[in-house]
Amino acid sequence: MQEQTKSHSFIFPKTPTGVDGLDEITDGGFPSGRPTLICGGAGCGKTLLSMQFLIKGITEYNEPGVFMSFEEPSDDLTLNVKSLGFDLEKLKKDKKLVVDHVRVERSEIEEAGEYDLDGLFIRLGYAIDSIKAKRVVLDTIESLFAGLDNQAILRAELRRLFHWLKQKGVTAIITGERGEATLTRQGLEEYVSDCVIVLDHRVIEQVSTRRLRIVKYRGSTHGTNEYPFLIDENGISVLPITSLKLDNEVSSEVVSTGLEGLNGMFQGGGYYRGSNILVSGTAGTAKTTIACYFATQQCKNKEKTIYFAFEESPQQLVRNMKSIGVDLQKFLDNGTLQIHSSRPSLNGLELHLLTLRKLIKEFEPTTIIIDPISNLISVGSEHEVKSMLVRLIDMLKANNITALFTSLNKQTENFRPDLAEESVSSLVDTWITVRDMEGIGERNRGIFIVKSRGMGHSNQVREFVITNKGIELLDVELGPQGILTGAARTSHQFKKTISDIKLQNEISRKDREIERKRKVLEANIEALKTEFESAEDELSILKATEELQKKLSSNRKKQ
Repeated sequence: MQEQTKSHSFIFPKTPTGVDGLDEITDGGFPSGRPTLICGGAGCGKTLLSMQFLIKGITEYNEPGVFMSFEEPSDDLTLNVKSLGFDLEKLKKDKKLVVDHVRVERSEIEEAGEYDLDGLFIRLGYAIDSIKAKRVVLDTIESLFAGLDNQAILRAELRRLFHWLKQKGVTAIITGERGEATLTRQGLEEYVSDCVIVLDHRVIEQVSTRRLRIVKYRGSTHGTNEYPFLIDENGISVLPITSLKLDNEVSSEVVSTGLEGLNGMFQGGGYYRGSNILVSGTAGTAKTTIACYFATQQCKNKEKTIYFAFEESPQQLVRNMKSIGVDLQKFLDNGTLQIHSSRPSLNGLELHLLTLRKLIKEFEPTTIIIDPISNLISVGSEHEVKSMLVRLIDMLKANNITALFTSLNKQTENFRPDLAEESVSSLVDTWITVRDMEGIGERNRGIFIVKSRGMGHSNQVREFVITNKGIELLDVELGPQGILTGAARTSHQFKKTISDIKLQNEISRKDREIERKRKVLEANIEALKTEFESAEDELSILKATEELQKKLSSNRKKQ
């Protein structure tokens, strides 16, 4: 039992890379005290990843490093990475970094007749000891063996190099160029390395994408998929797609849609916080307007919001919304709203996703709006679009971000869902559809809720209009043949008004007629009452006369 407990409690020693997302994929970083091979073609980011590994080690983990280049001179290397915010000169002065350029000439090797790495070991060992380095980068190993044709010596020296690095106890990165049939040109480094990472830079349909894959990692679990990575002003960022799980927390808090009428269609009065909402419809059905209303409401509630616009520039979006009374500019000014506009073809699907992840980390928004999500179809295949959208929604849910997507549908006769709508509709929590309702010579807009998980909602199609005061959802008008819209609604309301007037007139006439009958009735009652009183008086006189006669008759008898 004790032995099993010890084995389960063992943690494989790792060195954090400091590269965003890469530590998550490698489950903690590169193997400590062991060499890691990074191979790939020209321009895929080998040198940059290696340099970022060193810089982050110094700035975040206080681990000095040595960068030994066999291609670029130190001055060129310093200048190249300065644009990314890496100040190598300062780190050199602080005795935290050593950058050394070793020039290897084939002609000198041929003249000497022999070739080994003893000189390199001495030079590298001195650099490591001078600053007590914990991290080492050798860039690139092909240049080191460029003049060596003897494969036996080459293999022996490679093994000796890797063994020497392990003995020094440094976490090393060795970069190598891709071979034709092997991961590297020599084909041996990949076998003697404890960790092998392949970088790839590919162009598909004129869209460039960089990807990373961990080929092997001795002694540790790791992600095995291809992961897209982005090179920007902050260096390299990797998107770990396989770590997304369905174990996110949920909230019962409800946030307003920004439209009073739309709130009334939900039993809870809006959307659940952290949920995903899809607003789909054909062109001109006010999808963007509904999205901007939601963004405005969130900003009013001091909720940080990012708006991704794939069709309009920020200036155009602000101007258009201002015409209907929605002021986005004030929220841009106070920092609660960010609008990012670009064409989908600017980056591949994965890079859009990676950019979004990077912005979420920097801005920490509670609300994301993507308008429209259907435009991403133009930069990827059906499988890629579905895969990207699934990861996007999972990522937003994991961060408890309320997200609203718009999707443009094409007008087709069979009403088959578009790819984006079909891919997202089963994943989102709330699906709202806006559509044109064409009548005789007119076009009206209608909105209805297809689904809303965990919340009761209206099943009616509500007509809405857009004026200079914004969106207004009209009350449901029922006619003989169902819900009325547009001119039919106006005609029905006019007829209803005429009918109400006629009914009111008829009621007034009846009231007057009843009043006249009441007066006649009251007069008849008064006449009958008078007649009754007269008869009553006559009866009283007769009774009095009879009494008098009885008294007179009684007096005569007594006499």
